[in-house]
Amino acid sequence: MSDRAALLKGIRVWLALFVVCLVLSGATAFPLVHELHWTESALRALSVPDHLPGLMGWISRVRDGLDTVDAEYPFVLYGMDWLAFAHLVIAVAFYGPYRDPVRNIWVVEFGMIACAGIVPLALVCGPIRGIPFWWSLIDMSFGVFGVVPLYVVRRKIKRLEALGAPPAPPALAVSG
Repeated sequence: MSDRAALLKGIRVWLALFVVCLVLSGATAFPLVHELHWTESALRALSVPDHLPGLMGWISRVRDGLDTVDAEYPFVLYGMDWLAFAHLVIAVAFYGPYRDPVRNIWVVEFGMIACAGIVPLALVCGPIRGIPFWWSLIDMSFGVFGVVPLYVVRRKIKRLEALGAPPAPPALAVSG
């Protein structure tokens, strides 16, 4: 396998991993109310309240809040639907670098900037919204872990770019 083919394969594998995680992250925002009921039940079955009462208290509080919103103000959850949709739309944008990494490196760099933006958002908006600091750390981890595959992809794209344009296919001889 040539260096070019190996780099392209590596780029595509890392991008596919990133896109799958982005899609899963978005798709889980749709059934959030049901997920929190399931999560709370699972945590209780695992005796988490005995070992991590702060986590259990937070999950119960969030579930109570979502239950109230779902029952009395379901239109607020429409914002979660848009959040999920945004994740899916952003995931589609990564088809560009999958197809032509060098020309579409800007999408990867945009993704890296978005990942970096998660940290100040969590640090500023978390306290304003009453989010426990330890939960903000979990939120920030999405940016930290998200930037890793994008950083690897960007480095590989730069190496691919340094190899130059791929050779043109040989011209077919056409007899007339």
